[in-house]
Amino acid sequence: MISPVELSLLALAGYRGTQLVVHDSILDLARSRVDAWQQKRPASAFREAVVTLISCVYCTGWWVAGALLAIWLLVTGTWDEEPVLVHGFEWLAVAGAAVLLNRWDDSRKDDH
Repeated sequence: MISPVELSLLALAGYRGTQLVVHDSILDLARSRVDAWQQKRPASAFREAVVTLISCVYCTGWWVAGALLAIWLLVTGTWDEEPVLVHGFEWLAVAGAAVLLNRWDDSRKDDH
């Protein structure tokens, strides 16, 4: 199982990765293109799902956390040390911690 330090590191990385995909200006052009693509067929459930995925911190954060955790486990060679179900719980923990950071960050913006 990942350590509390690894959980913290992955949560911080997940928070930052989510911010990058959902909010950062460096990806404005890509988000605009996806939005324009969706507007060509607004009734498409698939296109709507893609737009939701890249605009929702919870949706994006879930997948970013999963990708980061999988990469971490594979690179550190610890993937096979635990059952897949344990990695599922780790995924929930990393995603939950990252979204708490997002919520905290959003609450700070409301104060200013």
